[in-house]
Amino acid sequence: MPLKILKYNPGIVKDITEYAAGKNGPYWIDSDLVRFKNGYPEKLGGWQKDVIYGLNPSGNLTTTEITIEGIARRMVYWRASSDGEDRLAIGTHNHLFIYQNGALYDITPLRKTSAGLSNPIATANGSAIVTITDNSHGAKTGDWVVLSGAAATGGVLADTLNDYYGYQLTIINANSYSIVVPSAATSTVSAGGGTVAIKYLIGIDAGLGIQSSAPALGWGVGGWGLEAWGTARSTTSSDVSLDNSSWNLSLWGEDLIATIRGSALYYWNTSGGPTNRAVLVSSISGAESVPTVARVTTVSFPDRHFIAGGCQEYGGSGNVDNMLVRWSSQEQFEKFAPTATNTAGDQRLEVGTKIVAMIAAREETIISTDEAVYGMTFVGGDFVFSFRLLATDSGAAGLNTMISVDGDVYWLGKRNFFKYDGIVKELPCPVQYYVFDRMQKNFIEKTTVGHNKAFKEVTWFYVSNDNTAGTINPEPDSYVTYNYAENAWTVGTLDRTVWSDSFGARKVPFAIDPYGYLYEHETGTSADGAAMNSYIEGSPREISENGETLYMVDQVIPDVTMTTSTSLSLYMNTRKFPNSTETVKGPFTITSSTEKVSTRAKGRQISMKFQSTGLDDEWTLGDFRVNSRQDGLR
Repeated sequence: MPLKILKYNPGIVKDITEYAAGKNGPYWIDSDLVRFKNGYPEKLGGWQKDVIYGLNPSGNLTTTEITIEGIARRMVYWRASSDGEDRLAIGTHNHLFIYQNGALYDITPLRKTSAGLSNPIATANGSAIVTITDNSHGAKTGDWVVLSGAAATGGVLADTLNDYYGYQLTIINANSYSIVVPSAATSTVSAGGGTVAIKYLIGIDAGLGIQSSAPALGWGVGGWGLEAWGTARSTTSSDVSLDNSSWNLSLWGEDLIATIRGSALYYWNTSGGPTNRAVLVSSISGAESVPTVARVTTVSFPDRHFIAGGCQEYGGSGNVDNMLVRWSSQEQFEKFAPTATNTAGDQRLEVGTKIVAMIAAREETIISTDEAVYGMTFVGGDFVFSFRLLATDSGAAGLNTMISVDGDVYWLGKRNFFKYDGIVKELPCPVQYYVFDRMQKNFIEKTTVGHNKAFKEVTWFYVSNDNTAGTINPEPDSYVTYNYAENAWTVGTLDRTVWSDSFGARKVPFAIDPYGYLYEHETGTSADGAAMNSYIEGSPREISENGETLYMVDQVIPDVTMTTSTSLSLYMNTRKFPNSTETVKGPFTITSSTEKVSTRAKGRQISMKFQSTGLDDEWTLGDFRVNSRQDGLR
């Protein structure tokens, strides 16, 4: 027979059978760390770790490499024109940081400061547990404290006790608590440390410290009549999850406004420098009626109002209304009290039970409740903003699942994907059921979205059922990517909790993993010096039109753009029937000099898988051809 081209349509299809994917596309059926460009698959770019340096007790840069404390949930990057410095704000489940000039600064707001404490530190010989006495400290287990001015005690060095980043504490009683230091004390001291000052960071009471939300297990969970009235539910899972600790981060000019979901609004002034901590917006001079609780916040564009959703009504009881939208006066983020001479105001949304996400788009702010999507548009005059219901049954699945790309908005819903470009539409997704069936519903709130503009990709990172952490504190380990230029979807595995696109001096995207490492992506060909296991697999193809004849595939003629150091493995898979056991031939090695591969694979349907595991592998597939001949059953 003449040579036959095995060409596939771009994108992965997993929601139909493999045989159907071959007959109706043909389509690719599986991948990892692969993208499509100009219709053809290629290996993803690699990533490299950014070195993050710590600070000493005086706040000066050291040569010690550290990781980011807590699970990163949100970050924003900007360059201040006033000083030309690049800054990255990172909100974790227990801290707020500024990463600047290679150093990590803690700008987490303070709850309280105790100064002039006399000998509050106690140690026990051979133990790394240090006890601190501070009457009526008001802290809770899981909160963080920072000591300063402490002298060496019981063999624990002063610099250890006065660690710049502080320690997480465990409550003993209302007047004392313990911390764990890196090395054990060498003697017992009942009261030491000299004169000590203690800074208490905001924590549990402010909405921080919750890494994983619990499933909502109240009324309506489980089948009707499953449990007796008044008894605890036996089920441990739910399609609805309670909030974990997360942040909204918005830029106000060169400054930062940070909101803990379900808690207060904080302001960080760039001009104060990176050693300056964020403060309550309500504490700023001239602040008026600033919400003390908000679920979501953003800045409207181009009119510049600061918008808070899920907050207290103005002048009312102070109770939180999860469906209420309030906005500040124009160009005054700290003034929320409406007057005859300003533009502050509020509006309650009707469809849904809570506001979930909010994002500024093309001269419009898109607001998602748990059930619907609204458009909020600046109109000026007495009304200031108009609100229109864009769609129902289309709410975002979580705070960090919605993203604006060139004015269009993409988001992940509870069981599907959506796009808004003037009209809300469901995105056809051939891996939709695959993704949502793999997703741990209890942790859908941890799903985060990122954009890679260089390749026109929107990627959601989610917690899968395959996560090795199980069901305790799992973090995103898998991804699904939509390439809006190719209209193609891909899937794979990668553990990232937050992602930011290239911007300004940052020429490549960057992301943070669950272990507190910051990575630059699309750089190099390896996973921070380790091999990337990249592969793509095609659907079964029939040599004859209807698959009535068995064929022997003698040769494969590759069409690959690859570096001279790249080694690509080819697996030839054959079947006699769609449900037959698959026969795997290979791997066959393909290099830049390979002209043809002898396979001798027999079947009615054939498929090919391409895989690379080398450090320097870089490749793009083209159109492969096969040479085959009709063969018998034996």
